[in-house]
Amino acid sequence: MVLKKGEIIDNLSVNDSTKNSYSLYIPKTFSMDEKWPLLMIFDTEGNEKKALSIFVLAAEKEGYVLAAPKLIDSISLTKNMVVAGQVIQKVTSLLPIHNDRIYAAGEDSGGQFASLVPILINGVNGAMSIGASLSNSELINVKKPFHFIGMVSKENFNYPFMLTDTKLLDRYKFPNQVLLFDGNGNWPGVAYLQKGMQLFTLDAMGRKWIPQDTSYIEKAYQEDLQKLNQLKSIGDLLWAEQYMTEMTSIYGALKNMDSLRSVQRDLRRNRDYKTLKRAENAAFLKESMLKEDYQYYMEEDVYTHNFNNLGWWNHQMDEIEKFISGSKPYEKQMGHRLKGFVNALAEDNINIIASEKVVDEDALAFLYMLKTILEPDNYGYYLKTISISAKNDDFGTSLFYLEELLKKGFKDKEKLYNLENTALFRITPEFNELVSKYLKDARYDIKVDEN
Repeated sequence: MVLKKGEIIDNLSVNDSTKNSYSLYIPKTFSMDEKWPLLMIFDTEGNEKKALSIFVLAAEKEGYVLAAPKLIDSISLTKNMVVAGQVIQKVTSLLPIHNDRIYAAGEDSGGQFASLVPILINGVNGAMSIGASLSNSELINVKKPFHFIGMVSKENFNYPFMLTDTKLLDRYKFPNQVLLFDGNGNWPGVAYLQKGMQLFTLDAMGRKWIPQDTSYIEKAYQEDLQKLNQLKSIGDLLWAEQYMTEMTSIYGALKNMDSLRSVQRDLRRNRDYKTLKRAENAAFLKESMLKEDYQYYMEEDVYTHNFNNLGWWNHQMDEIEKFISGSKPYEKQMGHRLKGFVNALAEDNINIIASEKVVDEDALAFLYMLKTILEPDNYGYYLKTISISAKNDDFGTSLFYLEELLKKGFKDKEKLYNLENTALFRITPEFNELVSKYLKDARYDIKVDEN
């Protein structure tokens, strides 16, 4: 087999007996004369090549081989874990991979999957999870420690969960760091992916899996000091304090950290720091109480098909928008997290109900309607609401959501006329009048006999 360096090679066969495949990236500096770290990239949406491509620049700079299995089943954890294990075996049989330096990484659901890989597959010593907390903390085995690196925005609803995870991992004495980034996007940028790989490398040096490279260590340390000083200069004292904790944990085995610990102690005594900490803790407390309310009411509303409570949800979204547009920074972050949390909660419920053998269509209809409140510019949920209401001959509800959709600027007439379960609804005068009003030229011209 000829494997090209510096290119993503996809659709590689895992073995002759199955159709399982994977993508592979070998850095340009690769040589068969030395052992290399392997970072396994996981994507649960079937876009493994795209997910792997995002790590390429960082892998090139840090000297990592990348591999991404095509996960065969979106539901079965066992099947996917078997494929992951097979790909690791395949890559390690082809290339000189360092046995102690096999890691997993992924974003969102891929990150949750990655956090299970070191627990369930022997020989994987670390997980990099972007925007997702640990998948199942109950599965963690104290006798099988692994290095966890989390990356999350403070506006991501997983941020508080990830902070809870790090406390658990600290208690178990698992090496772990959380890298925070600005904004509410999922991907933190190449610099963060490179930093994650760098942390794995520094940890490997601290554990004497590879020789200590003093110039590499010093360069990384100076970069971190620069980041720390930048955070202090813009007044983000909480982030600065958190960053010092991560620096101490990663460099503790490599150099004397007493001076940094002293700076951290002084910062924790700082009056401005204490004020900010209280404000963040107050936001966390408020967020926790609101999330409990959202979970309780969504469960109740879905179970009882409580369409009357959609007004309450509309009010809650108005309140969340007030947090987001407000002047208090920690409440702004909280608002973004709450918005993400409610959306994720609704989507989880949709997935659960839609996957049941007997689908509760009233519960599904409620959730589709709720999603039009939570994501008012997402046309998909208006269409789903129109379809499921028309299926149950509730043309009044279908008309209401059709007009709301058209008011939002929806223009795809072809999609409307091909919408599932709407054959009878589409030939009603009311449907065609609305289409004519907003899109011109309805397909059916229905004339009503006045006699």
